[in-house]
Amino acid sequence: MNPWLERPSLWGSVHARVIVALADDLNPHLRPRYQAEVEEYVYVATLDSDELLGKPDITIHKVSEAKAVYSPVSPTPIVVEIPQREEIRHRWLEVRDVSSGEVVTVIEVLSPINKRPGEGRAKYEQKRNNVLASSAHFVEIDLLRGYEPLPIRWRTQRRHSDYRLLVSRVGNRPLSDLYPFNVREPIPRFPLPLREGDSEPIIDLGAILSSLYERANYDLTIDYNVEPDPPLTLEDAAWAKEILKLKA
Repeated sequence: MNPWLERPSLWGSVHARVIVALADDLNPHLRPRYQAEVEEYVYVATLDSDELLGKPDITIHKVSEAKAVYSPVSPTPIVVEIPQREEIRHRWLEVRDVSSGEVVTVIEVLSPINKRPGEGRAKYEQKRNNVLASSAHFVEIDLLRGYEPLPIRWRTQRRHSDYRLLVSRVGNRPLSDLYPFNVREPIPRFPLPLREGDSEPIIDLGAILSSLYERANYDLTIDYNVEPDPPLTLEDAAWAKEILKLKA
């Protein structure tokens, strides 16, 4: 995983492109029984001002920057901010049975709004719980080091990781497959769960991100002289510095 892609001002672009790239990569392998399609719903939530800057899936409404003029006899007010209700667009993938239209698998790619404590995370967790209570498989892709990961119950000693891929098959719940990995490790490949007996395509996120990076010209957008956001540990920063030297 390239940690510079996690920068809040860039992640909106990365998130949108990953969703579409996943659908485009999967659909040739899903024919003729299944189809992967991008889905979206819109809701309104109250966000802090720092959540609005460069965050994906948020429509920001511009307000006037004109300063108020006060009478000289009036006391000087303290400037405060009133929480604003903002429109949030949540996008995900659904793999559907072509003949019946039934949702077979739901694929989520997390954004900061899904992980950061607050109304956005609460709404996502509610949706997540609804999918896990349904008859659909569930895939959750977390490529963000920031904020607390979404909840799972560990059956072994808890393992810290920078990123996580969760695959929850209907027939195995509450047990699920977790693929944890760190910034210095390759992104694991994993099978997309479908109906029993059907061939399951392998999702190679590493290859998808590499191709996306080239098509989007992110090398022209990213300043590798600036520390990633969130910052790397000292050990990971040293590793990244050596990688950048090799690519120079």
